[in-house]
Amino acid sequence: MRLKPFERVNKSRSTQRPRRPQRRNAFHLIGLLVCLAVAPTALAQYGHPLKGSWSGDWGVTKENRTRVLLELNWDGKAITGAINPGPDAVAMTKATLDPTNWTVRFEADGKDRNGSTVRYVIEGKLQNLGSYYRVITGTWRQGTLKGDFKITRN
Repeated sequence: MRLKPFERVNKSRSTQRPRRPQRRNAFHLIGLLVCLAVAPTALAQYGHPLKGSWSGDWGVTKENRTRVLLELNWDGKAITGAINPGPDAVAMTKATLDPTNWTVRFEADGKDRNGSTVRYVIEGKLQNLGSYYRVITGTWRQGTLKGDFKITRN
């Protein structure tokens, strides 16, 4: 009796080593476990929601805006920072974050061109918490001037 080509292919396959789906499944399981182990550490890199440099502007009107940079730090106990860091930086005297409604308040005392003390009070709401590029918008008071502001974490 002569075999047909189709039967030969099947017969020759039977002499091959059987496949091992268990090994493939084990590799998939290990890959999944590695991904699950790495994901929390990647998400934890954001740190404190205010930590970092924030840039934007503030002004009394939409046409008259002043560029600002805030440098904020978290030491595990308190928020510290400066407004427009550099030689003429204004150090914050008080910084608070209310996590129940994600509002912030920064206070600082700086000097004007004449050397007189200027009080800064900045109040806002933290937005886009799930993003690295968070935003704070609110009210900026600098001396007798009062306006709105918007800053974004860099």
